Amino acid sequence: MTLRDTLEPLFNRLPAVASPEKHVHFKDKLWWTLGILMLYFALANVPLFGMSQDSIDLFESYRAFFAGASGSLILLGIGPIVTASIVLQLLVGADIINLDLSDPRDQAFFQGAQKFLVFVMIILEALPQLLGGYIQPDPGLAAALGVNSGVIAFFLLVQIFIGGVLVLFMDEVVSKWGIGSGVGLFIVAGISQQLVTGIFNWERDAGGLPVGLIPKWFYIIQNVGADYLFSGDGLMFILVRGGILALLSTVVIFLLVVYVESTRIEIPLAHSAVRGARGRFPVKLIYASVLPMILVRALQANIQMIGILLHGHGIKFLGEFSGSTPVNGIMYYLAPIHSPYDWIPSLVRESFAGYGFAAPANWQIFLHVFMDAIMLIGGGIIFALFWIETTGMGAKPTARKIFNSGMQIPGFRRNIGSIEKVMQRYIPKVTVIGGAFIGLLTLVASLLGTLGSAGGTGLLLTVSIVYRLYEEIASEQMMEMHPLMRSFFGEQ
Repeated sequence: MTLRDTLEPLFNRLPAVASPEKHVHFKDKLWWTLGILMLYFALANVPLFGMSQDSIDLFESYRAFFAGASGSLILLGIGPIVTASIVLQLLVGADIINLDLSDPRDQAFFQGAQKFLVFVMIILEALPQLLGGYIQPDPGLAAALGVNSGVIAFFLLVQIFIGGVLVLFMDEVVSKWGIGSGVGLFIVAGISQQLVTGIFNWERDAGGLPVGLIPKWFYIIQNVGADYLFSGDGLMFILVRGGILALLSTVVIFLLVVYVESTRIEIPLAHSAVRGARGRFPVKLIYASVLPMILVRALQANIQMIGILLHGHGIKFLGEFSGSTPVNGIMYYLAPIHSPYDWIPSLVRESFAGYGFAAPANWQIFLHVFMDAIMLIGGGIIFALFWIETTGMGAKPTARKIFNSGMQIPGFRRNIGSIEKVMQRYIPKVTVIGGAFIGLLTLVASLLGTLGSAGGTGLLLTVSIVYRLYEEIASEQMMEMHPLMRSFFGEQ
């Protein structure tokens, strides 16, 4: 008996959200989606019982696209789901696990393995934070209950595990009964909240300026002299601290993503049985969507977490940290760029003055940017290729879907092989170009910064997910009006 034969029954017994037995109407899908979104916001406001105020959020820099809430029941957000996907995609891509993802049985095994890995990753991401003293139990509560702090720590682990499992099943509910995916929905919810806060928040930051863009401008007009604003230092102040650069970056990225999402190659199709019935199969420039960027950033987040945990135990050969920020060593170069404070030399020196560490030299800052560019562009290509293969978007699964719908490509024989050859000309090449382009776009957005400190990756993901959600809603409405179209999309 092989390892697969042993694991398959286990994966089949894992709890799962039941799939709908018939077509779910658009209104019902909308209600399911809104219901899960409300539940997500509710869970984000449920604090972890027994957690000390002195706890450190290891994923603070990645909070935007991990869709979690610091100190809440959904502390880990979508982190375990994304990490499990990375591990499994790398194992399948390296042929360590030999699966043909066009085979329904292998696809079911892949999904079962991914769910099992999510349960494992919840423990692996929560336990080191508890054992390393980053998530700390409240000593006052332990004393009041007359128990050891270890008991409170175990109770915290149970709460984090429950929150992680809830996020997993909420994602599954949206995928099966709602519109889009739960992962995308939670990212949009978190980033949108940050963008609104970045525009209207009246609270002051460490430098005394209001956090929100509009209150910040009112403050600058009332308290900063025009002679300073028109000087060299004043120009840097208004661009970076005043939020002008972040505003321009947010608007430009929004327009670019909408434009790129609408850029596509359309392959003509004709129905084999109905004369005159024609259609087109669109291959978008961002064919794999921008979700592979989550995988790249999640990989960086997990690398950083390893560095933080080692540093916490006095092992500093990979680099030192100030809180959750790497300040030197390999970890500094592997850390993502978040804003101009990570690459403009004068601003980097200003940041490091607060850390209490020597600021890196200009060549080290350049190397840091270069390494992030390699991670984003190279990782974007690799994970985009993995993504289309593991989600059934590759040339072979797409050809089968077109063939089963009764369509064919004019001028070619009506068989799966002929359709696959045409798809093979476009899909892999467009995937590589799209992965590289979206990685470059993420880098530019990260260098310039965004409103609400949502981050280039977070903003990019939000705009793309919302655009695709809009397209999916339009598609759902079309299928409601024309039920025969559901056969092409694989709906019953």
